[in-house]
Amino acid sequence: MQIFDSHTHLNDATFAGREDELIEHAHRLGVVRMANVGSNLALNQRAIELAHQYPGLVAIVGWHPEDADGYDQAAEALLRTQLQDEQVVALGEIGLDYHQTRVDRTTQQNVFRQQIRLAKELNLPISVHNRDAFEDTYRILREEHIETVGGIIHSFNGDVEWMQRFLDLGMMLSYSGVASFKKTKEVHEAVRQTPIERLLVETDAPYLAPEPLRGHENQPGYTLYTLEAIARYKDVDPDEIAAATFKNTNRIFGLED
Repeated sequence: MQIFDSHTHLNDATFAGREDELIEHAHRLGVVRMANVGSNLALNQRAIELAHQYPGLVAIVGWHPEDADGYDQAAEALLRTQLQDEQVVALGEIGLDYHQTRVDRTTQQNVFRQQIRLAKELNLPISVHNRDAFEDTYRILREEHIETVGGIIHSFNGDVEWMQRFLDLGMMLSYSGVASFKKTKEVHEAVRQTPIERLLVETDAPYLAPEPLRGHENQPGYTLYTLEAIARYKDVDPDEIAAATFKNTNRIFGLED
């Protein structure tokens, strides 16, 4: 079994100095590829460094909505350069976060649009953060014609209706440990109905550890447990989910199997 963690944060300060240990642990659990995702100046740079240091790691760089007020002309100029690095496979994580964030919604929306347009200019997919902002996230993706480059709704936690609306835009859906939680019934049903060719798996480590480790620090290796939960909901063998999601993630990132 080969697993691709489509969204993790080994570049997070929580993991500093432990990268070797965590990658080795992930490999023991079958997680052989990982996309490390940035969100601001420092984390973008660290994601790229790790992708050059370790085989099987790639980088995604962009400005998170919680850091949107730091996105100016200089930041965009640097991001444009970083996006052309050979180890960078997508622009992200970008999007909207309306949950107790300090950055106003207008700024978030403007920066979201700017980065989508940059991704389209460079012909790169995007990785989308959406927290309590389904309507505006969908609207902006539709208005900006995201279907021209595509992308991922990371840690999708919506119901079947939102699943279908994002799929209709050409997006992939990536499921995190949230999909394994016992009470997230709407997400379970979305998993069941998501076509296997549009499905990805992720950890979002160090956040959102899946069952049976919920409440603990998440790690890239724990993608295995989310994958196993998805296999149960779809009533298929975990090997089938691993093979499909590995192929899907390589495809959206333009990588070879």
